[in-house]
Amino acid sequence: MTWDRELRIVTEAITTAGAEALRLLSQGFEIHIKPDRSPVTSADLAVNGILQGRLLELFPDDGWLSEESPDDPARLEKARVWVIDPIDGTKAYINREPEFCISVALVERGRPVVAAIFNPSTNELFSARRGGGLLLNDEPGLWQEHQTSRQPVVALSPWEHNIGRFKSLQAHAAGRPMRSIAWALALAASGRIHAVATCEPENEWDVAAGALLIEETGGTMSDGSGQMLEFNRPDPRYRGIVATHPACPGPVRRQLQALSGTSG
Repeated sequence: MTWDRELRIVTEAITTAGAEALRLLSQGFEIHIKPDRSPVTSADLAVNGILQGRLLELFPDDGWLSEESPDDPARLEKARVWVIDPIDGTKAYINREPEFCISVALVERGRPVVAAIFNPSTNELFSARRGGGLLLNDEPGLWQEHQTSRQPVVALSPWEHNIGRFKSLQAHAAGRPMRSIAWALALAASGRIHAVATCEPENEWDVAAGALLIEETGGTMSDGSGQMLEFNRPDPRYRGIVATHPACPGPVRRQLQALSGTSG
C-alpha cells in the first residue's frame, strides 16, 4: 500500500486548516485555560474541526486521537487511527511567534504511515508516506542539509533550557529553546538542526508525525528510556523524547544517550 491518496488528502486538509489559523491570528481569537492549566485557543478548536470533518468524512472507519477531542477508547480497536495536534506550540501562536505548527499522522497497527507538519507562518509543509522519503511543499530534496562546520544544535523546551537540564551538552552542542516539539522534529528531520531532546512527558499527538519524518530521513527516535515508539496505546504518553538526524555528531548522540539512560 502506498498511501498516496491519504497523503494528498492530508496535504489539502492541513493547508486549509493552516489558512484558518492564520486568519484567526490576524482577526482575533479567544483563549481559554484547560483543566491542566494549559491554554487552548479558538484557533486550536477550529483547526481540529476542519481536520476531523475532512479526514473522517473520507475515512469513516478510521479512529481519531487529538489533543482537542475527547479520547474515544474505540480507537484502540481500529487498524488505522489519525493522530492530531491541531496547533502544537499554542503559546507560540498566542505570542505570534512563527514556531507553531499543525501536526497530522495516520497510524496503522502502531506505526505512522503518513505524516504532515505544517507551519503556516513560514508556509512550509514537511510530509511523508512510509517508504517515500521526506517532502517539503510536495517536493523531495529541497530542505537544508547540515554544514559540517556548523556547531551542532539541539532543540529543547524553553523550561528545560532555562533550568539547565541539558547543561552537559554545552561542550558539544548549542541548545535552542523551541515551544513546539512537532516543529522541532520537522527541523531535525530536514537537517536544519541536529537533534531534539526532552525529559518531560509528551503525548502521541506531539510526536507521531515527526517520528515518521525522522525515520524517512534515516534518523533515530525513542522515548526517554531508549525504547522505540509505538502509537495508539491506551495511555498515549511518553516519558521524554530523543530524536537525532543522521548527521548528528557522535559526541552529541552519545551524550543524549547517556542523559536518557540508553546505550549503543
